Amino acid sequence: MKSTLPTIDFACALDASDPLSKFREQFLIPQHNGKDTLYFTGNSLGLQPREASKILQIELDDWAEFGVEGHFRARNPWMHYHELFSERLAAMVGAEPTEVIAMNALTVNLHLLLVSFYRPSARRTKIICELKSFPSDRYTLVSQIRFHGGNPDEDLIEIAPREGEHLLRIEDIEKAISDAGEELATVMIGGVNYYNGQLHNLERITKAAHQVGALCGFDLAHGVGNVPFKLHDWGVDFACWCSYKYLNSGPGAVGGAFIHSRHHTTQLPRFEGWWGHDKDSRFKMEPDYASMGTAESWQLSNAPVLNMAIHKLSLDIFESAGGIDALRERSIRLTSFLEKTIHAVAAVTETDLEILTPSNPEERGCQLSIVAHGQGRDLYDKLSASGVVVDWREPDVIRMAPVPLYNSFEDIARFGQILTDAIK
Repeated sequence: MKSTLPTIDFACALDASDPLSKFREQFLIPQHNGKDTLYFTGNSLGLQPREASKILQIELDDWAEFGVEGHFRARNPWMHYHELFSERLAAMVGAEPTEVIAMNALTVNLHLLLVSFYRPSARRTKIICELKSFPSDRYTLVSQIRFHGGNPDEDLIEIAPREGEHLLRIEDIEKAISDAGEELATVMIGGVNYYNGQLHNLERITKAAHQVGALCGFDLAHGVGNVPFKLHDWGVDFACWCSYKYLNSGPGAVGGAFIHSRHHTTQLPRFEGWWGHDKDSRFKMEPDYASMGTAESWQLSNAPVLNMAIHKLSLDIFESAGGIDALRERSIRLTSFLEKTIHAVAAVTETDLEILTPSNPEERGCQLSIVAHGQGRDLYDKLSASGVVVDWREPDVIRMAPVPLYNSFEDIARFGQILTDAIK
Protein backbone atom coordinates (compact mmCIF):
# COMPACT_ATOMS: atom_id res chain seq x y z
CA MET A 1 0.00 0.00 0.00
CA LYS A 2 1.39 3.38 -0.98
CA SER A 3 2.05 5.73 1.92
CA THR A 4 1.45 8.94 -0.07
CA LEU A 5 -1.79 10.87 0.18
CA PRO A 6 -3.74 11.62 -3.00
CA THR A 7 -3.14 15.18 -4.18
CA ILE A 8 -5.84 17.77 -4.67
CA ASP A 9 -4.87 18.10 -8.33
CA PHE A 10 -5.25 14.37 -8.90
CA ALA A 11 -8.66 14.36 -7.21
CA CYS A 12 -9.85 17.39 -9.21
CA ALA A 13 -8.82 15.61 -12.41
CA LEU A 14 -10.99 12.64 -11.43
CA ASP A 15 -13.92 14.98 -10.84
CA ALA A 16 -13.39 16.76 -14.12
CA SER A 17 -13.54 13.51 -16.07
CA ASP A 18 -16.78 12.33 -14.41
CA PRO A 19 -20.01 13.70 -15.94
CA LEU A 20 -21.95 12.99 -12.73
CA SER A 21 -19.78 15.48 -10.83
CA LYS A 22 -22.00 18.30 -12.10
CA PHE A 23 -24.92 17.16 -9.92
CA ARG A 24 -23.14 18.63 -6.89
CA GLU A 25 -24.28 22.02 -8.19
CA GLN A 26 -27.90 21.05 -7.55
CA PHE A 27 -27.38 20.93 -3.78
CA LEU A 28 -26.70 23.52 -1.07
CA ILE A 29 -23.47 22.71 0.79
CA PRO A 30 -23.29 23.87 4.45
CA GLN A 31 -20.60 26.48 5.03
CA HIS A 32 -17.64 26.67 7.41
CA ASN A 33 -15.68 29.91 7.62
CA GLY A 34 -17.09 30.96 4.26
CA LYS A 35 -16.18 27.74 2.44
CA ASP A 36 -18.01 24.50 1.65
CA THR A 37 -17.81 21.97 4.45
CA LEU A 38 -16.58 18.49 3.68
CA TYR A 39 -20.04 17.00 4.21
CA PHE A 40 -19.95 13.22 4.66
CA THR A 41 -23.16 12.61 6.63
CA GLY A 42 -25.65 11.84 3.89
CA ASN A 43 -26.10 8.57 5.77
CA SER A 44 -27.83 10.63 8.47
CA LEU A 45 -29.35 13.58 6.59
CA GLY A 46 -28.96 14.30 2.90
CA LEU A 47 -28.32 17.82 1.63
CA GLN A 48 -31.01 20.22 0.52
CA PRO A 49 -31.66 20.34 -3.23
CA ARG A 50 -31.08 23.88 -4.48
CA GLU A 51 -34.60 24.04 -5.97
CA ALA A 52 -36.34 22.93 -2.75
CA SER A 53 -37.71 26.33 -1.76
CA LYS A 54 -39.00 26.90 -5.31
CA ILE A 55 -40.78 23.56 -5.34
CA LEU A 56 -42.37 24.23 -1.95
CA GLN A 57 -43.50 27.65 -3.11
CA ILE A 58 -45.38 26.09 -6.01
CA GLU A 59 -47.50 24.07 -3.61
CA LEU A 60 -47.98 27.04 -1.28
CA ASP A 61 -49.05 29.22 -4.19
CA ASP A 62 -51.54 26.58 -5.36
CA TRP A 63 -52.92 26.31 -1.83
CA ALA A 64 -53.31 30.09 -1.71
CA GLU A 65 -55.01 30.22 -5.12
CA PHE A 66 -57.25 27.17 -5.00
CA GLY A 67 -57.80 26.27 -1.35
CA VAL A 68 -59.48 22.90 -1.14
CA GLU A 69 -59.81 22.77 -4.92
CA GLY A 70 -56.05 22.25 -5.05
CA HIS A 71 -56.81 18.56 -4.60
CA PHE A 72 -57.92 18.63 -8.23
CA ARG A 73 -56.66 21.91 -9.74
CA ALA A 74 -53.13 22.25 -8.37
CA ARG A 75 -50.29 21.84 -10.86
CA ASN A 76 -49.65 18.49 -9.18
CA PRO A 77 -53.18 17.65 -7.98
CA TRP A 78 -53.01 16.67 -4.31
CA MET A 79 -55.67 14.00 -4.64
CA HIS A 80 -53.26 11.74 -6.48
CA TYR A 81 -49.96 13.17 -5.25
CA HIS A 82 -48.60 9.90 -3.87
CA GLU A 83 -48.96 8.34 -7.33
CA LEU A 84 -46.16 10.60 -8.59
CA PHE A 85 -43.66 8.38 -6.78
CA SER A 86 -44.68 4.92 -7.93
CA GLU A 87 -42.52 4.55 -11.04
CA ARG A 88 -39.41 6.17 -9.57
CA LEU A 89 -39.51 4.32 -6.25
CA ALA A 90 -40.12 1.05 -8.08
CA ALA A 91 -37.00 1.65 -10.17
CA MET A 92 -35.04 2.54 -7.04
CA VAL A 93 -35.81 -0.71 -5.20
CA GLY A 94 -36.41 -3.16 -8.04
CA ALA A 95 -40.16 -3.47 -7.70
CA GLU A 96 -43.36 -3.21 -9.69
CA PRO A 97 -45.01 0.22 -9.41
CA THR A 98 -47.99 -1.34 -7.61
CA GLU A 99 -45.67 -2.72 -4.91
CA VAL A 100 -44.37 0.58 -3.51
CA ILE A 101 -45.97 3.44 -1.65
CA ALA A 102 -44.69 6.70 -0.18
CA MET A 103 -46.36 7.20 3.18
CA ASN A 104 -45.85 7.98 6.88
CA ALA A 105 -42.41 7.67 8.50
CA LEU A 106 -40.01 4.75 8.77
CA THR A 107 -40.91 3.25 12.16
CA VAL A 108 -44.61 3.91 11.64
CA ASN A 109 -44.40 1.92 8.41
CA LEU A 110 -42.47 -0.87 10.08
CA HIS A 111 -45.18 -1.22 12.72
CA LEU A 112 -47.91 -1.19 10.05
CA LEU A 113 -46.11 -3.84 8.03
CA LEU A 114 -45.57 -6.06 11.04
CA VAL A 115 -49.32 -6.03 11.62
CA SER A 116 -49.43 -8.03 8.40
CA PHE A 117 -46.12 -9.87 8.44
CA TYR A 118 -45.63 -10.81 12.10
CA ARG A 119 -48.51 -13.10 12.96
CA PRO A 120 -47.32 -15.36 15.77
CA SER A 121 -49.12 -18.66 16.19
CA ALA A 122 -48.97 -21.27 18.91
CA ARG A 123 -45.78 -22.61 17.29
CA ARG A 124 -44.31 -19.75 15.26
CA THR A 125 -43.52 -16.90 17.64
CA LYS A 126 -39.93 -15.87 16.95
CA ILE A 127 -38.42 -12.92 15.10
CA ILE A 128 -34.83 -12.85 13.87
CA CYS A 129 -32.87 -9.60 13.60
CA GLU A 130 -29.22 -8.64 13.78
CA LEU A 131 -27.50 -7.71 17.02
CA LYS A 132 -26.88 -3.95 17.02
CA SER A 133 -29.79 -3.29 14.73
CA PHE A 134 -30.88 0.33 14.64
CA PRO A 135 -32.43 0.98 18.08
CA SER A 136 -35.83 2.00 16.71
CA ASP A 137 -36.03 -1.32 14.85
CA ARG A 138 -35.35 -3.22 18.04
CA TYR A 139 -37.89 -1.15 19.98
CA THR A 140 -40.44 -1.97 17.28
CA LEU A 141 -39.76 -5.71 17.30
CA VAL A 142 -39.76 -5.96 21.09
CA SER A 143 -43.01 -4.01 21.39
CA GLN A 144 -44.66 -6.10 18.67
CA ILE A 145 -43.73 -9.29 20.51
CA ARG A 146 -45.12 -7.89 23.76
CA PHE A 147 -48.26 -6.67 21.99
CA HIS A 148 -48.95 -10.25 20.93
CA GLY A 149 -48.38 -11.53 24.46
CA GLY A 150 -44.91 -12.93 23.83
CA ASN A 151 -41.66 -12.68 25.73
CA PRO A 152 -38.86 -10.78 23.91
CA ASP A 153 -36.24 -12.65 25.92
CA GLU A 154 -37.45 -15.85 24.27
CA ASP A 155 -38.97 -14.71 21.00
CA LEU A 156 -36.38 -12.23 19.69
CA ILE A 157 -33.31 -13.93 18.21
CA GLU A 158 -30.42 -11.50 17.66
CA ILE A 159 -27.61 -12.75 15.46
CA ALA A 160 -24.15 -11.63 16.53
CA PRO A 161 -20.85 -11.64 14.61
CA ARG A 162 -18.37 -14.34 15.51
CA GLU A 163 -15.96 -13.74 18.35
CA GLY A 164 -13.38 -11.15 17.33
CA GLU A 165 -15.30 -10.12 14.17
CA HIS A 166 -17.37 -7.03 13.40
CA LEU A 167 -19.49 -8.32 10.54
CA LEU A 168 -22.18 -10.96 10.13
CA ARG A 169 -21.42 -13.86 7.83
CA ILE A 170 -24.24 -14.82 5.51
CA GLU A 171 -23.81 -18.48 6.38
CA ASP A 172 -24.34 -17.64 10.08
CA ILE A 173 -27.57 -15.79 9.25
CA GLU A 174 -28.77 -18.75 7.20
CA LYS A 175 -27.88 -21.16 10.00
CA ALA A 176 -29.75 -19.10 12.60
CA ILE A 177 -32.82 -19.13 10.36
CA SER A 178 -32.53 -22.86 9.78
CA ASP A 179 -32.03 -23.53 13.49
CA ALA A 180 -35.15 -21.53 14.40
CA GLY A 181 -37.06 -23.58 11.82
CA GLU A 182 -40.77 -23.98 12.45
CA GLU A 183 -40.64 -21.65 15.47
CA LEU A 184 -39.68 -18.71 13.24
CA ALA A 185 -42.44 -16.32 12.18
CA THR A 186 -40.53 -13.39 10.69
CA VAL A 187 -37.04 -12.26 9.70
CA MET A 188 -36.53 -8.48 9.85
CA ILE A 189 -32.98 -7.23 9.28
CA GLY A 190 -31.48 -3.89 8.32
CA GLY A 191 -30.49 -4.25 4.67
CA VAL A 192 -27.46 -2.03 5.27
CA ASN A 193 -26.34 -1.96 8.88
CA TYR A 194 -26.41 1.60 10.19
CA TYR A 195 -23.36 1.10 12.44
CA ASN A 196 -20.79 -0.72 10.32
CA GLY A 197 -22.20 -0.12 6.83
CA GLN A 198 -22.42 -3.82 5.92
CA LEU A 199 -24.74 -4.60 2.99
CA HIS A 200 -26.43 -7.94 3.58
CA ASN A 201 -27.34 -10.50 0.94
CA LEU A 202 -31.09 -9.94 0.88
CA GLU A 203 -31.74 -12.61 -1.72
CA ARG A 204 -30.13 -15.42 0.29
CA ILE A 205 -31.70 -14.26 3.56
CA THR A 206 -35.15 -14.21 1.96
CA LYS A 207 -34.66 -17.66 0.46
CA ALA A 208 -33.54 -19.08 3.80
CA ALA A 209 -36.57 -17.60 5.58
CA HIS A 210 -39.01 -18.98 3.02
CA GLN A 211 -37.42 -22.43 3.21
CA VAL A 212 -38.51 -22.71 6.85
CA GLY A 213 -41.94 -21.19 6.18
CA ALA A 214 -41.19 -17.74 7.63
CA LEU A 215 -41.84 -14.28 6.20
CA CYS A 216 -38.97 -11.92 5.46
CA GLY A 217 -38.59 -8.14 5.36
CA PHE A 218 -35.95 -5.45 5.64
CA ASP A 219 -35.41 -1.96 6.98
CA LEU A 220 -33.76 -0.24 4.01
CA ALA A 221 -33.22 3.18 5.61
CA HIS A 222 -29.49 3.02 4.86
CA GLY A 223 -29.95 1.25 1.54
CA VAL A 224 -32.53 3.07 -0.59
CA GLY A 225 -30.81 5.68 -2.75
CA ASN A 226 -27.48 4.13 -1.77
CA VAL A 227 -27.44 0.72 -3.49
CA PRO A 228 -29.71 -0.99 -6.05
CA PHE A 229 -32.14 -3.69 -4.97
CA LYS A 230 -34.32 -6.26 -6.73
CA LEU A 231 -36.96 -6.73 -4.08
CA HIS A 232 -39.58 -8.23 -6.41
CA ASP A 233 -37.26 -10.71 -8.09
CA TRP A 234 -35.72 -11.75 -4.78
CA GLY A 235 -39.17 -12.51 -3.39
CA VAL A 236 -38.86 -10.18 -0.39
CA ASP A 237 -42.18 -10.01 1.45
CA PHE A 238 -41.98 -6.44 2.75
CA ALA A 239 -39.59 -3.55 3.27
CA CYS A 240 -39.64 0.03 4.49
CA TRP A 241 -37.32 3.03 4.39
CA CYS A 242 -36.96 6.74 5.06
CA SER A 243 -36.25 9.43 2.49
CA TYR A 244 -34.18 11.94 4.46
CA LYS A 245 -30.84 10.16 4.12
CA TYR A 246 -29.69 9.23 0.62
CA LEU A 247 -32.95 10.43 -0.93
CA ASN A 248 -32.29 14.02 0.25
CA SER A 249 -35.94 14.81 0.93
CA GLY A 250 -35.52 16.81 4.14
CA PRO A 251 -35.61 16.20 7.89
CA GLY A 252 -38.49 13.94 8.90
CA ALA A 253 -39.51 13.49 5.26
CA VAL A 254 -42.07 10.93 4.14
CA GLY A 255 -41.09 7.26 4.34
CA GLY A 256 -41.76 4.44 1.92
CA ALA A 257 -42.84 0.81 1.89
CA PHE A 258 -42.72 -2.24 -0.36
CA ILE A 259 -45.22 -5.09 -0.24
CA HIS A 260 -44.70 -7.94 -2.72
CA SER A 261 -47.56 -8.29 -5.19
CA ARG A 262 -48.32 -11.85 -4.09
CA HIS A 263 -49.65 -10.41 -0.81
CA HIS A 264 -51.91 -7.76 -2.33
CA THR A 265 -55.00 -9.91 -2.72
CA THR A 266 -54.51 -12.27 0.22
CA GLN A 267 -56.45 -11.88 3.43
CA LEU A 268 -53.57 -10.49 5.46
CA PRO A 269 -54.56 -8.59 8.58
CA ARG A 270 -53.67 -4.90 8.36
CA PHE A 271 -54.74 -1.58 9.75
CA GLU A 272 -56.90 0.24 7.22
CA GLY A 273 -57.79 3.83 6.47
CA TRP A 274 -59.65 5.75 3.81
CA TRP A 275 -56.69 6.35 1.50
CA GLY A 276 -56.23 2.60 1.14
CA HIS A 277 -59.85 2.33 0.01
CA ASP A 278 -60.55 1.93 -3.73
CA LYS A 279 -60.07 5.45 -5.11
CA ASP A 280 -62.94 5.16 -7.56
CA SER A 281 -65.45 4.90 -4.72
CA ARG A 282 -63.47 6.54 -1.90
CA PHE A 283 -65.56 9.69 -1.79
CA LYS A 284 -68.85 7.87 -1.75
CA MET A 285 -68.08 7.54 1.97
CA GLU A 286 -69.50 4.03 2.17
CA PRO A 287 -69.13 2.16 5.48
CA ASP A 288 -67.40 -0.95 4.14
CA TYR A 289 -63.74 -0.94 3.13
CA ALA A 290 -62.84 -1.84 -0.47
CA SER A 291 -59.11 -2.40 -0.90
CA MET A 292 -57.09 -0.68 -3.60
CA GLY A 293 -55.60 -4.12 -4.27
CA THR A 294 -52.03 -2.77 -4.35
CA ALA A 295 -49.45 -1.55 -1.83
CA GLU A 296 -51.67 1.53 -1.60
CA SER A 297 -54.02 -0.61 0.49
CA TRP A 298 -51.62 -0.14 3.41
CA GLN A 299 -52.11 3.65 3.24
CA LEU A 300 -54.14 5.22 6.00
CA SER A 301 -54.29 8.91 5.19
CA ASN A 302 -53.99 11.34 2.30
CA ALA A 303 -50.61 12.60 1.18
CA PRO A 304 -48.66 15.21 3.21
CA VAL A 305 -48.09 17.30 0.08
CA LEU A 306 -45.67 19.89 1.48
CA ASN A 307 -43.61 17.06 2.92
CA MET A 308 -43.69 15.15 -0.35
CA ALA A 309 -42.87 18.04 -2.69
CA ILE A 310 -39.14 17.91 -2.02
CA HIS A 311 -39.23 14.11 -2.18
CA LYS A 312 -40.53 14.42 -5.74
CA LEU A 313 -37.77 16.91 -6.58
CA SER A 314 -35.12 14.57 -5.21
CA LEU A 315 -36.38 11.62 -7.22
CA ASP A 316 -36.40 13.85 -10.32
CA ILE A 317 -32.69 14.52 -9.69
CA PHE A 318 -31.97 10.79 -9.37
CA GLU A 319 -33.74 10.17 -12.65
CA SER A 320 -31.84 12.92 -14.47
CA ALA A 321 -28.55 11.45 -13.17
CA GLY A 322 -29.32 8.13 -14.84
CA GLY A 323 -30.90 6.38 -11.88
CA ILE A 324 -29.51 4.34 -9.02
CA ASP A 325 -27.36 2.06 -11.21
CA ALA A 326 -25.39 4.98 -12.70
CA LEU A 327 -24.91 6.56 -9.29
CA ARG A 328 -23.89 3.23 -7.78
CA GLU A 329 -20.99 2.99 -10.24
CA ARG A 330 -19.74 6.42 -9.18
CA SER A 331 -20.35 5.56 -5.53
CA ILE A 332 -18.12 2.48 -5.72
CA ARG A 333 -15.28 4.59 -7.12
CA LEU A 334 -15.73 7.33 -4.51
CA THR A 335 -15.80 4.96 -1.55
CA SER A 336 -12.82 2.99 -2.87
CA PHE A 337 -10.93 6.28 -3.17
CA LEU A 338 -11.87 7.12 0.42
CA GLU A 339 -10.76 3.66 1.58
CA LYS A 340 -7.35 4.09 -0.10
CA THR A 341 -7.01 7.58 1.37
CA ILE A 342 -7.66 6.28 4.90
CA HIS A 343 -5.06 3.54 4.43
CA ALA A 344 -2.59 6.17 3.18
CA VAL A 345 -3.24 8.37 6.22
CA ALA A 346 -2.71 5.36 8.49
CA ALA A 347 0.66 4.68 6.84
CA VAL A 348 1.80 8.32 6.88
CA THR A 349 0.83 8.86 10.53
CA GLU A 350 1.65 5.32 11.71
CA THR A 351 -1.84 5.13 13.21
CA ASP A 352 -4.15 2.12 13.41
CA LEU A 353 -7.19 3.24 11.41
CA GLU A 354 -9.45 0.20 11.34
CA ILE A 355 -12.29 0.18 8.81
CA LEU A 356 -15.17 -1.91 10.14
CA THR A 357 -17.06 -1.85 6.84
CA PRO A 358 -16.44 -4.71 4.38
CA SER A 359 -13.70 -4.03 1.84
CA ASN A 360 -15.67 -5.82 -0.89
CA PRO A 361 -17.80 -3.19 -2.70
CA GLU A 362 -20.53 -5.80 -3.19
CA GLU A 363 -20.93 -5.98 0.59
CA ARG A 364 -21.23 -2.27 1.35
CA GLY A 365 -22.84 0.94 0.18
CA CYS A 366 -21.00 4.24 0.25
CA GLN A 367 -20.56 4.43 4.04
CA LEU A 368 -17.31 3.59 5.81
CA SER A 369 -17.15 3.17 9.59
CA ILE A 370 -13.72 3.81 11.06
CA VAL A 371 -12.10 3.24 14.43
CA ALA A 372 -9.02 5.39 15.04
CA HIS A 373 -7.40 3.33 17.77
CA GLY A 374 -5.75 5.44 20.45
CA GLN A 375 -7.44 8.66 19.31
CA GLY A 376 -10.90 8.78 20.89
CA ARG A 377 -13.54 11.48 20.43
CA ASP A 378 -10.90 14.19 20.42
CA LEU A 379 -10.12 13.30 16.81
CA TYR A 380 -13.77 13.73 15.83
CA ASP A 381 -13.81 17.14 17.52
CA LYS A 382 -10.69 18.21 15.60
CA LEU A 383 -12.27 17.17 12.31
CA SER A 384 -15.43 19.12 13.13
CA ALA A 385 -13.41 22.22 14.00
CA SER A 386 -11.77 21.95 10.56
CA GLY A 387 -15.06 21.91 8.66
CA VAL A 388 -15.38 18.14 8.23
CA VAL A 389 -18.92 16.88 8.87
CA VAL A 390 -18.88 13.21 9.88
CA ASP A 391 -20.71 11.54 12.74
CA TRP A 392 -19.70 9.79 15.92
CA ARG A 393 -21.17 6.58 17.31
CA GLU A 394 -20.25 5.32 20.73
CA PRO A 395 -17.93 3.98 21.82
CA ASP A 396 -15.32 4.88 19.17
CA VAL A 397 -16.69 4.84 15.61
CA ILE A 398 -16.60 7.64 13.05
CA ARG A 399 -19.10 7.06 10.23
CA MET A 400 -18.80 8.84 6.90
CA ALA A 401 -20.40 8.44 3.50
CA PRO A 402 -19.23 10.02 0.24
CA VAL A 403 -22.58 10.43 -1.52
CA PRO A 404 -22.28 10.26 -5.32
CA LEU A 405 -24.81 13.03 -6.03
CA TYR A 406 -22.89 15.75 -4.20
CA ASN A 407 -19.59 14.53 -2.77
CA SER A 408 -16.41 14.75 -4.84
CA PHE A 409 -12.99 13.16 -5.12
CA GLU A 410 -11.64 16.57 -4.08
CA ASP A 411 -13.66 16.37 -0.85
CA ILE A 412 -11.95 13.07 -0.08
CA ALA A 413 -8.44 14.30 -0.87
CA ARG A 414 -8.95 17.35 1.35
CA PHE A 415 -10.30 15.10 4.10
CA GLY A 416 -7.13 13.00 3.90
CA GLN A 417 -4.96 16.06 4.50
CA ILE A 418 -7.11 17.28 7.39
CA LEU A 419 -7.21 13.83 9.00
CA THR A 420 -3.42 13.59 8.74
CA ASP A 421 -2.95 16.97 10.38
CA ALA A 422 -5.48 16.18 13.11
CA ILE A 423 -3.70 12.95 14.03
CA LYS A 424 -0.24 14.52 13.94
